[in-house]
Amino acid sequence: MNVCLIGDGISTLILATVLANRNIKVSIYKESQTKKKLVSRTLGISKNNFDFLISEKINIKKKSWPINKIKIFNELDNDKEILKFGSKINKVFFIIKHSDLYNILSINIKKNKLIKQNQIKKSSFYDSIFKEKNNYDLIFNFNEKNKISKKLFFNRDEKDYNSSAFTSLIDHESFNNNIAYQIFTKYGPLAFLPYSNKKTSIVFSILDKKNIVSENKVKELILSYNKKYKIKSFTKIEKFKLKSSILKNYYFKNILCFGDNLHKIHPLAGQGLNMTIRDIKILLDIIDSKINLGLPLNNLILSEFQNKTKHYNYIFSNAIDFINEFFKFDNNFGNLYSKKLFNFLETNRLFKKYTTKFADKGFF
Repeated sequence: MNVCLIGDGISTLILATVLANRNIKVSIYKESQTKKKLVSRTLGISKNNFDFLISEKINIKKKSWPINKIKIFNELDNDKEILKFGSKINKVFFIIKHSDLYNILSINIKKNKLIKQNQIKKSSFYDSIFKEKNNYDLIFNFNEKNKISKKLFFNRDEKDYNSSAFTSLIDHESFNNNIAYQIFTKYGPLAFLPYSNKKTSIVFSILDKKNIVSENKVKELILSYNKKYKIKSFTKIEKFKLKSSILKNYYFKNILCFGDNLHKIHPLAGQGLNMTIRDIKILLDIIDSKINLGLPLNNLILSEFQNKTKHYNYIFSNAIDFINEFFKFDNNFGNLYSKKLFNFLETNRLFKKYTTKFADKGFF
């Protein structure tokens, strides 16, 4: 089997690695433009997905930091959590720097003889993909702005959050740093995500209408909501526009869209990459089943993948959106609704059991 992956992000590199682990030949094609180096961005990986990556020989243990608990606050109750998940013993998820994960994957791929990396130099590359018979059994398109997406995969549900995510890493005095904090402020959700005993990642999603654009003002707000860390310094604050996107049709002939090209969600729950890893696991289950039965690996895989994932991804994406909209609404009413609701849910074991499972495994 000969597979083509178009893109150069972390999702592309993970899929290339796990396909090569099944002795499938992979050609990665990347665009010629220089990628922006992300200094402060981190990724949260659920325990289930972390174990999967380790099982696929993607060794991220040394570069990852375990989180045991998540505590949630709102604007009104900034000193006492309204909800918490996890325990002192079990890991809820792991934090890793975006650049560290990318480097680990890149090094593995350069060593793998089944994976070839190529640069897209001419538009004729896309013309060859559109031909009735191209050179690949399956093509995975990760880029939502290339010619393939513009011509074949333009039908999607999109939402502009009119917000920007500000990210940074803070250096602080050392302590046992294994609890993540999420505060739903009047500006937007603010997350403190431990990266070591001395470093913590910040993700602050701020509504654009608040007109907060300067780095100093963002730092002031972070300091005003911070109750746990004795901060020494910030790295450069990076900014990203926030939009969600859900593709309506996943595939065309032997081309399947993947990663952010399939679904892009609000970062408040740290589930973007986790959704893609779950997609990869489902795709692999389909491929492994075909291999075990001696069946050909062709575009029937793509229709089966869409049938198994599309409705779950749609529900999951909208659930994350609902959480964001609920807290925006609640902040307009002095956190009246969240206080009453979460006082009840905090004592409900069934709710905690299924929400923890939802964050770790999705619907599977």
